[in-house]
Formats: sequence, C-alpha cells, structure tokens
Amino acid sequence: MAIIKVKGHEFAAAIIKDSFDRRAVQYKNRIAAALRKIGIREDDVDIELEAVSAKRAPASASWYIGGHRLHYSYKSPNKYVENLYAVFKVIELEVNALLAGQKTMQEFIGEFSESGDFEDKRKEARETLGVAPDTLDLGHIDSRYKDLAKKYHPDMPEGDIGKFREINNAHKILRRELQ
Repeated sequence: MAIIKVKGHEFAAAIIKDSFDRRAVQYKNRIAAALRKIGIREDDVDIELEAVSAKRAPASASWYIGGHRLHYSYKSPNKYVENLYAVFKVIELEVNALLAGQKTMQEFIGEFSESGDFEDKRKEARETLGVAPDTLDLGHIDSRYKDLAKKYHPDMPEGDIGKFREINNAHKILRRELQ
C-alpha cells in the first residue's frame, strides 16, 4: 500500500478503482464535515468537482475563517478523485490537531493561508458582475448576479456554461466578503 507524506502527515493513499464521481462527492462532503467541526459553514467552503473524476487533475478546497481565505490543493500523477482524497485527509488531520490542542488557530490559519492578491480577485468579481468597484451593497450585487445567471444559464438561448460558472464564482467571492 502506498503512503502519502505531505505537510508533516503520513497516510495511506486511496486506491480507487470504480465509482469515481460518487467517491469524489463523498470526499467533498467529508471535507465540509471536517471544517464544520471548527465552525466553518458549508457556504464558506468551495470545492469544485471535476466533471470526470477519473481523469488526471489536481484537487483543491478553499474556505474562509476569521476574515482569512484558506486554500489547499494536491496534485500528483493520480486521478482527480485520489487527489481530492489527499486534500480531505490533510484537512481532516489538521482540524483534528487543532481540536486536540496540538495547534493554535493561528497555526492552522498559517498552514492554509492563501498567498497572493485576493483583493484583485474581488475587483475582478465586481467587474464580472458589472457593478462599481466600490460597491458594498449586497442586495445590488445579488440582483445583478440573478440577472446575469438567468441570462447565461446553460438552458437559456444565450447560455454559456463557462460564463455561468464565472458569474457564480464572482458572486461567491463577493458574498463571502460582505456577509
């Protein structure tokens, strides 16, 4: 049995031979459940599942806590679903260490803090939704989101799945900022 060593943890690698998509959903739900143990709502967790979980692709999870955006991703030559399992295990082990008092909340946040320019992402999200760069009115943002989501929904004549996903992601970013 293969062992994965990552972030100071060791655990058995998942060897998945069937039901890839179902298992990916299970790992997504387990990640959300692990984070719920430390008070993170499911709405504050973002895990985008691959359409085909058996393909070779990295897996990642992002979440918000205490005003911080945290993120973890894992990419090995394995299937997406196996990478998502590794993401789940690392998050589960880190949450358990936090709950056991082996880590402080600041150490936990430091482990997963997302580097980079999240302010730029917020700016881009406002541009995607077509609202002013300084808009803080969540009602206005929600209204604009609904109009665009309706327009670009894949079942509509102008439907565009890529644009629809971009709109949804932009809305999530701004809701998290303003809630």
